[in-house]
Amino acid sequence: MFKHGYAEVNGIRLHYAAAGQGPLLLFLHGFPEFWYGWKEQLAEFGRDHLAVAPDLRGYNLSSKPAAVEQYRMRYLVEDVRALAAHLGHKKFVLAGHDWGGVVAWAFAMAHPEYLEKLVIINAPHPAVFLGELHSNPAQQQASQYMLLFQAPQAEAVLTANNCAALVKATLEARQGGFTEEDKQAYLEAWSQPGALTGGLNYYRASGIGPPAPGQARNAPAEEALARFGVDPSAMVVKVPTLVIWGEKDTALLTGNLQGLEKFVPNLTVRRIPEGTHWVAH
Repeated sequence: MFKHGYAEVNGIRLHYAAAGQGPLLLFLHGFPEFWYGWKEQLAEFGRDHLAVAPDLRGYNLSSKPAAVEQYRMRYLVEDVRALAAHLGHKKFVLAGHDWGGVVAWAFAMAHPEYLEKLVIINAPHPAVFLGELHSNPAQQQASQYMLLFQAPQAEAVLTANNCAALVKATLEARQGGFTEEDKQAYLEAWSQPGALTGGLNYYRASGIGPPAPGQARNAPAEEALARFGVDPSAMVVKVPTLVIWGEKDTALLTGNLQGLEKFVPNLTVRRIPEGTHWVAH
């Protein structure tokens, strides 16, 4: 059903799965997923698009640079631009979930001329999220996992007992369940040499997270944004944007929708009351 390929882009090699032909619709996964998380969307949208889901850098069959700084946002954004060029498309629709959604936000800010439309699924706009981390105790508490993910012991914790923590958080938390085939596909992706470290390096390279216990506040938004590779004066998204949000997301709370219209003038929000962080499934 799917065609698999590789693209030599931006000094790395990206693996991707594709379906169909027509206008390009690019899907960006989050942590700790890989292209397979979009398989239902590839089948559906491949009916009238060239639907493509890459393994982002650091994941599964794509290159996994060793240096943490190679996961800074400017490299991730350029990966997307170069992949679209490799596929022969100058304009496309970009969809992203979780970290893939954060990359999609950043891409839309940096390269609006490439995008027909933007679709975001449970991924906060960087400016809104930094505000929530600075001022919302509930979001600060919900984001404590980010401190673990940036810590040296993260890999050991997440891979213990045959990746039990990842299975519980990613697969068992889904509504509608998952098959044994799904589980084996994820375990195989997570077991690729360097893959889990590659995914965790998104958190480490960003430097963004809640205040550590005992800290009075987080870093100033401007400092965090500079690390994020985004100019604070260029936070407005100038393309038509659909935000889909599962309201039962326990990690990214609905406060991330408040004030979003200030940064996204052409905005449509679809709240899914019973949806979790994994609403795309």
